[in-house]
Amino acid sequence: MILSDCVQARSMLSLAPLLTFWKTELIPRCPHMADLFDGIMERLPLSLKGDIQDISALAEYPDIVHTLMTAVVSPASYDRELTAAFAPCSFEGFYATPGFQHLFLDRGHALKPTLKEKFDSDMDQRFLSVYYLVLERIYGFSGPLLSNLHTRVLTDEKTGLDRYYEEVPDYRFVDLTPVGVPRPLSEADHEWILDHLADQVQLARLIDLSQFEFRGFVIIRVQDVTEKAILSALERDLVDENSIFASPGIQQIESRLQSLFRRPDLGVSISSLKGDQVMVTKNDHHSKVDCLFLNSHHFCLKDLEGSVWMTAAQGDAVFRVADLSKKQPLIHAESEAVTAGIRSMLLSPLVYQGQRIGLLEVFSPHPHDFGPFEAILMSQVTPLFAVALKRGQDELTKQVQTVIKAQCTAVHPSVEWRFEKAALAHLDALRRGKRSPRMEDIVFKDVVPFYGQSDVRGSSRARNQGIQQDLTRQLTLALDIMTSAAAARPWPLLRQYVFRIETLLTALSGGMTSSHESSVFSLLNQEVTETFDSLKGIAGDLDEKIHGYCQEVDPVSGMIHHRQKEYEDSVSALNSGLSAYLEQEDAKIQQAFPHYFEKRRTDGVDYMMYIGAAMMETGTLPSFHIRDMTLWQIMAARGMALCTEKIKPDLKIPLDTCHLILVNHTPLSIRFRYDEKRFDVDGAYDVRHEIIKSRLDKALIKGTGERLTQPGRIAVVYATPNEEKEIVQHIRFLTDQGKLENDLERLDLADMPDVMGLKAFRVGVTLSA
Repeated sequence: MILSDCVQARSMLSLAPLLTFWKTELIPRCPHMADLFDGIMERLPLSLKGDIQDISALAEYPDIVHTLMTAVVSPASYDRELTAAFAPCSFEGFYATPGFQHLFLDRGHALKPTLKEKFDSDMDQRFLSVYYLVLERIYGFSGPLLSNLHTRVLTDEKTGLDRYYEEVPDYRFVDLTPVGVPRPLSEADHEWILDHLADQVQLARLIDLSQFEFRGFVIIRVQDVTEKAILSALERDLVDENSIFASPGIQQIESRLQSLFRRPDLGVSISSLKGDQVMVTKNDHHSKVDCLFLNSHHFCLKDLEGSVWMTAAQGDAVFRVADLSKKQPLIHAESEAVTAGIRSMLLSPLVYQGQRIGLLEVFSPHPHDFGPFEAILMSQVTPLFAVALKRGQDELTKQVQTVIKAQCTAVHPSVEWRFEKAALAHLDALRRGKRSPRMEDIVFKDVVPFYGQSDVRGSSRARNQGIQQDLTRQLTLALDIMTSAAAARPWPLLRQYVFRIETLLTALSGGMTSSHESSVFSLLNQEVTETFDSLKGIAGDLDEKIHGYCQEVDPVSGMIHHRQKEYEDSVSALNSGLSAYLEQEDAKIQQAFPHYFEKRRTDGVDYMMYIGAAMMETGTLPSFHIRDMTLWQIMAARGMALCTEKIKPDLKIPLDTCHLILVNHTPLSIRFRYDEKRFDVDGAYDVRHEIIKSRLDKALIKGTGERLTQPGRIAVVYATPNEEKEIVQHIRFLTDQGKLENDLERLDLADMPDVMGLKAFRVGVTLSA
């Protein structure tokens, strides 16, 4: 009998072990069955009492075989059990219960053709039990070797869904006899076998099955373990951190629940409660990204008031909906569900550590499709989904926190490790009983500061010009209305308004002052516009002029902001471009050596960076990174100048930028200010750096009165000879690279309040990319 391509064993079908069982065990316990056995033996031909050469011969005596097999399968459970008998070491069957016959065998006792390939594919795995039989009976191995189980997945012919069946072999009716003297096994062989019990190839190195005879038959008992297997598979799926909220994951979850509930058209959804929002995940998205927020439908909690979902979420058990279409009244969301074909539902609240976090729903297009048994199944899977949903919510919380950190706080990723350390110390203090301990101070000592700015040149002038043009436009429109009205009606007050408007226009034409805006607002919005309703209809085109005025004026502020908005949009566009470029460039060097980075947007962009060994979790930082950062600053300033040139053609108001860098390699200390949620210099001496920063944008060249910063040029301010030497090296390198012009200026800066003796370099930017 061929076991596999490389293994042969001597096996023979025989009823002898079963006949012996009747005589030695069954009849002594049940003497009344002796006559029955005697009758069987009289009718049983001699050819079937020993080795059976032709298995088909048993088919001629079905009644005798069935009676003998009542010792194996109880008549009371014959219609329920899935049991069959096979020749040893083969799949040649001669007896099967109706259930086994229906699932696995054709009209005879051979495997169904659709199953033969599946059974053959794992032939080696199934024959492990043959080796275990030899190890147990010949070599005295103990333990549950023969209890190895084999689970098979079959497709249900009616539903098309997977069913799981567990096969348990029973070798009690197999007699095993060595052919000759079995090979002895050493202690080392025993250890080898124990280490390779699951590997048939390795077992075959020590055990030759052709040296043994297998006589009798094997009982195969099969159990439907679909529920247990599905629950186990669901547990694995829901523990998997990349499953439930991605498209492949929710599809697999739905497929498993269809098998568990034996309903091929069953659907599933998972609802997550987040504040006043409900996020519902179903098998109707195609994203492979595992994200609860992205792969869900969002509803307002108030829109579900009075619905079956709210009723279920507020309960403690599985809630059954026999037919959703019969509920009255249906809220909008329920009507949509009915329109989509949902009729019956099972709804189970998802609770994690006593907190209601969501709802699990399975639904069907058929009314009255779920009963008490399905509700029990639902209650068994609910805890698994609660754990999975909580993990998804925690991941969502992390994403939200990431956004908050990026938009709202000064805790930079490069120093998060230090804040985590302080937070752990704080929690430990609470654990030890300290009442409301203050978090420890976070101070970084001996860090080197780096400062730079790209300032919008002439922004105040451009803003004032925009305001002036808007005020002039609004006054001109109002003057036209008052002039027309005064011509139509000889009211003295109208002529006074004309005079006052003309006076303001004359004043504006001479230049914009801080009082002009309030004067125009007061005259027009508190006096002139109040007359508009009374002026309508007194002149031919006056109504049209009033309408045109109202169309141009902002209804909230009562003022025209056309040119101001163009200015603000232009500054915003320029700032956004510079800010995005700076963040992009900083992200690149963050990968090389993490450092603290803080950026502000005003009329332009300025940034502050700190690097030092104290800010590294490892406590070390090569000193050359200080020089590297200074070079990066000059390159970034040049990049922002190029960025400005690219943006300028799209600006409605012409603007330009000036670029400034402060080089100060003197280490200082910074401290996190918990009240302001930002870092600041620590100590009186270190404040000098902050004073210099605050003065530099107004710095003048000594003896000339010229502003240090100029469009198209980079100004680098320094104080020491070593800093001077380093800056020159960087500028010469970038000039040679064609990034800077060969027009370096060495400049002395005019003294400023509390700041004296500073020097600067200024160099032009090559604006060709």
